[in-house]
Amino acid sequence: MKQLHSTLAACLLLGCTANSGNAPYFLQGAWVLQQVSTPEGHTYLYDINDGTRLRIYEGDSTMRECQLTQTRQALVVQPLAQCGVTLIHKGNDNWLYLEDEDPRPLTVANDSTIIIQRMGRLFTWRRANSIAREWGQEIKSIADRDLATPDGTDPPHYVLSTKEREQAGVIRALAVIIAAIVLLVLLVVHVALVNRRARRRLQLQLQQIEEEHTERPQTVRLAIESVEATYFASDDYDALQRRIAKGQTLKDDDWQQIETHVRKLYPGFTSQLRGLHAMSELEYQVCLLIKLRITPSDIATVLARDVSTISTVRSRLYKKVFGQKGGARQWDDFILSIGA
Repeated sequence: MKQLHSTLAACLLLGCTANSGNAPYFLQGAWVLQQVSTPEGHTYLYDINDGTRLRIYEGDSTMRECQLTQTRQALVVQPLAQCGVTLIHKGNDNWLYLEDEDPRPLTVANDSTIIIQRMGRLFTWRRANSIAREWGQEIKSIADRDLATPDGTDPPHYVLSTKEREQAGVIRALAVIIAAIVLLVLLVVHVALVNRRARRRLQLQLQQIEEEHTERPQTVRLAIESVEATYFASDDYDALQRRIAKGQTLKDDDWQQIETHVRKLYPGFTSQLRGLHAMSELEYQVCLLIKLRITPSDIATVLARDVSTISTVRSRLYKKVFGQKGGARQWDDFILSIGA
């Protein structure tokens, strides 16, 4: 204790400062002993494959030391010591390093190498980022368990299997892949069920439309024909035809009037049409004009589109609704049959 107090007093007199802002926690992580140099000029080299020391620092406050040997299949670890650490900055790359109450000079050689002096010997430690990343938490847990309550016997050696770790990683990766495949399959099944229900609903709607058309009483048919004849001879329809003949496009108010006329003539038409397929504005307008007996070339004029575009729209609608390829005239015949 007196030695510690003397060291701290000397540091204060020399202007030493505790590690509060200069490279904080630079010891954090794992370090392996690379070499030891003696005052006599001897240098002893250590290799992780033949056995060396491993230190794991938690911040700059706690150190755990183990004997470490690494093979291709595993790490062999024996916990040796655990102590508190204090760092006092002496300027530049020099520090006073205390393990519990034992002060030792420490020099930072570079980002991956530190040199600690003890009893005249220089211990060179090199960072071991891969060990810290893969095994650091497991080694700390082993050291905390075995060194917390020493019973007078040497802690046992622990074999940390690299193969098991790789297998665990493969298993985790496979689990993620399998989960992704299961989710994808469930999504595909869900989409298939939704499409199947949509097709079934559409088939029922088409069947209902067909039944309404074929089972309509003669008196109702005659009444509809009379209403149609009246409208097609009206001034409103004649005005629409004149605008088309002049090549004039229709405005929003014109489309509202057209939709109003269609609903009066064919009360169920627009609702049946909307229920068959989610249509774009262009597709909907094409269908309204077909219902009013406007020719494809005149529809192209009103909508400022090519005749080929109008033909494509009609053919595409037939395929979307009936699920099979069909011609533009087949779609026209279908439109004229519903709601009439």
